[in-house]
Amino acid sequence: MPHVTDDPPTEIARDLDALVETLDAELPPRTLDRNLLVATWNIRGFGGLTEKWASSGDDSPKRDLQSVRVIAEVIRRFDVVALQEVKGNLKALRHTLKVLGSDWGLVLTDVTRGDAGNDERLGYLFDRRKVQMSGLAGELVVPDEEFEEIRPGALERQFARTPYAVSFRCGDETFILVTLHVLYGDNAAARTPELRAIAEWLDEWARDVNAWGHNLVALGDFNIDRKDDERYEAFTSTGLEVPSHLHDVPRTIFGDGPDKFYDQIAWFTKGRGRPALSLTYRDSGHFDFRDVALPRRDLSNRSLSWHISDHYPLWAEFEL
Repeated sequence: MPHVTDDPPTEIARDLDALVETLDAELPPRTLDRNLLVATWNIRGFGGLTEKWASSGDDSPKRDLQSVRVIAEVIRRFDVVALQEVKGNLKALRHTLKVLGSDWGLVLTDVTRGDAGNDERLGYLFDRRKVQMSGLAGELVVPDEEFEEIRPGALERQFARTPYAVSFRCGDETFILVTLHVLYGDNAAARTPELRAIAEWLDEWARDVNAWGHNLVALGDFNIDRKDDERYEAFTSTGLEVPSHLHDVPRTIFGDGPDKFYDQIAWFTKGRGRPALSLTYRDSGHFDFRDVALPRRDLSNRSLSWHISDHYPLWAEFEL
């Protein structure tokens, strides 16, 4: 049986080399002591794995060793990556870590139980040579007695998948990443209460002088349909701002425009009586892997989504 760290077959090796060239051309380089690259990626059904270089039509899951090598090659272009839709089965993630190597760290939530939780985890992969955990890790669970204190219409029950906050240090900078995967729901309006509640929680945390730090960055899959709709307004209601570079980029492989505004990276800027992000923002974008992930297979977008993902990774670059 082949292993994910083996030398791949010649044609797959050529495809991976071409992927590296594209990543070099389209993404900013990671530079020690000069920049910090943060990303978020909803990797569709990131769970099981078929241990072949190329899965066949009868194989389940469709994700195979080449797919994992592609995913790992994209992830290694960033310093820390927030992951959504990691499943209870960690096989594909464990193989991704093997490819990334011993310099990479992982921190995960446990599986969210219940139908709404969809057997999912939230987590972070990070290069420990540049980024270290700085002590704080926790999930947001709203106590029963505080539900009535949240503004009416903000939250009527517990989060389906509790937001996951972890603090990191890079050089002299400390920052807290908060990732979440908002419940999709039976309709778009069902997502609004969770989005409003997370915005209010982050606002309260940013104002707390006893918090670990004020560099709060929210990132993940917020299931926002489009900019300036009700979901977006709820998400940005307390001052969270999405960088303008991300306003017009596609989020999913099923469209070439911002018709779905699902994935976001956002933070507080100056004003409203709270500290703003001390990191200096430089740039942001997405990576379109459709033509370079598995180019020889002639896969439909639907098939590609089960090998790699239906979401693009989003990234933001900050100066150090």
